[in-house]
Parts: sequence; structure tokens; C-alpha cells
Amino acid sequence: MPNPLASDLDHVLAHTEGVWDELRGARLFVTGGTGFFGCWLVESFLWAADALALDATMTVLTRSPEAFRAKAPHLAGHRAVRLLGGDVRSFEYPTGRFSHVIHAASNATPELCRERPLAVMDTLVDGTRRVLDFAVTAGAQRFLLTSSGAVYGPQPPTVTHLPETWSGAPDPAEPASVYAEGKRIAEMLCTVYRQTHGLECLIARCFAFVGPYLPLDGHFAIGNFIGDSVNGRDIQIRGDGTAHRSYLYAADLAIWLWTILARGAPGRPYNIGSERAVTIAELAATTASAIRPGTRIRVARPAQPGAPVERYVPETRRARAELGLRQHIFLEDAIRRTAAAVPTPVEKGAQP
Repeated sequence: MPNPLASDLDHVLAHTEGVWDELRGARLFVTGGTGFFGCWLVESFLWAADALALDATMTVLTRSPEAFRAKAPHLAGHRAVRLLGGDVRSFEYPTGRFSHVIHAASNATPELCRERPLAVMDTLVDGTRRVLDFAVTAGAQRFLLTSSGAVYGPQPPTVTHLPETWSGAPDPAEPASVYAEGKRIAEMLCTVYRQTHGLECLIARCFAFVGPYLPLDGHFAIGNFIGDSVNGRDIQIRGDGTAHRSYLYAADLAIWLWTILARGAPGRPYNIGSERAVTIAELAATTASAIRPGTRIRVARPAQPGAPVERYVPETRRARAELGLRQHIFLEDAIRRTAAAVPTPVEKGAQP
């Protein structure tokens, strides 16, 4: 069957010219391959492998190979993919040498951070340590960590865009900081392994994204808004709608991740995201306009006059200047593309 993401994957291929030459004959190991980031990495890798005859393979660590086969059979069944069942904290090392390792495993919803903070910290810290140890054992040349913009801590209202040089940090006395602190430790582990073992560690500090494979019923505002719109519901804003966010489309995300893996400077973090900020209220209105004009938008509470602006928006000058990266697909188009990939009720098994 034709791949419904074909145009997006061609877009990735068109903007990663030359990057794939670094991966000819590569043997890659990827954690988190069944999540949002992971699925896009696997999709784009296999698209390039077929189009360019890369003669490369990818081993994907997943807690449930069966669930991944059910979710994405076209990926799980590809000849260049091998699924490895296991937990990121304790998986059995696959045999042989690997040239590249991408560590994208990070199951840390707000609910999990509240209810099982030690499990979140263990996964982020012990999981990263085990994957780094595996990379050293397997003789890997380069290691990419998908970190988070959360490592900067709360963005001051007066700072419109956070650069990689920002010296802020999460509050270690605040329980809600467990995810951010875990990512900071993961980055430090990469620094230590680069110094101790000579492993070329790349760090991608990821902000907010949209695209197929994003959950439409989780803690992502844009995913919830798209889910509401395509299912004919009112859009629900849980806060007051004044927070500022920015969103990079998943196909552009894949371009940035592969470029950083191949060409990024080890030990030099790169922000990944869009610099084009919108308020959550503007995001809701844009989603409604793009998918179902006339959708009613409900706001949970009114804005407080004079309240400081909450922001989560990166500065991406470093990635643009050093790696030539930029945003190609902008918000309204990104929302339409994401909505177009949502299965219809008939595809979900409902009666026509």
C-alpha cells in the first residue's frame, strides 16, 4: 500500500541531501522507536534507505515488539529493521558493532511525573547510562540524545526566545522538575562519556512539535485541539489561553535530528523547534480555521490582568547558522497535514 506520509518523507529526503552519505552501510541502534520521535526517525530512515540504497540497518528497542507491529506493521516488517524487546534500563545488548546510537526513549507524562517520579528519574538517568554503556561496548562513533527545552527551567516572561547559552535551571526543590532534572543529568552523562570514552555525543534540546503519530488525547495542547476538531467537538482550552508556545512540524523535526546526528558538533547542544510563537488561544483559533471553521472554543478560566506571560519558545540561531537548518512547514499547514493523517471512523472499525 502507498505510504500516506510519502509527501512528508520526500520532503525530508529533499532537505537532507548529503546527510545520508554519512549513513551508508551504517548499523543504527534506536531507543524510543515506537514513540512520536521514534516513529518519524524509523519512517524517514527506511524511506531514505529504500530511495538511496543505503545498505544500512536499524535495531529498534521497544518494550513491546508486538504492540509496535500492530501500530506500524509497514515499519516493523521492513527488511532493514530489527525489533529488540526490552526496557531501556536493563535491555540485553544486541551482538556486533553499531556505528550510530540514537537515544529517544522518554516516557514522562505529567501524570507519570506526579505519580511515579522515581520511575521517571530511573528511566531518564539509568536508561541513558545503559544506552551510553552499550554505545561504548558496540564501538559506536556518534550518539544522539534527544533532550528537552525543559532543561532551561521556567522561561522568564521578558525572554522571548531561549538560546542554548541560557543559564537558567529547573528548581530541584520542586517535585514537578523531575523530568527536567532527569534530562539535565542525561546531558551531563553524555558530557562525561565524551570526555572519558571519546564517544561523539550530540544533544538535541527539543521543544514542541506537531505531526502524525502525535497523541490526540494526551497532555499536548495542539494534539488535543486537533483531536477535538476532527471529531466534531468544541475545542477545550484547559487554562486561560495566554501561554506562548511554538510548534515545529514532524517532517522538519526529522530533518533537524538527522542533520544533527551526521553533522552536529559533539558536546554542543542544539535547540530544535519553531521560533514562531503563538498563544494557546491563537493556536486553538488556527486549529479550528484549518480543520473545521466555526468550531466553538471554550476557555477554562479568564486571563488575569497583569499576570506574567508564560513562554516555552526556543532560539534556533545556532542550528540555522552552523547546520543550515530552518523551518519549512508552518503552523496552519502543519495542522492540516496532521489532521489529514487521523484515521476516519470507518478506518477505526466503525460501520459506514
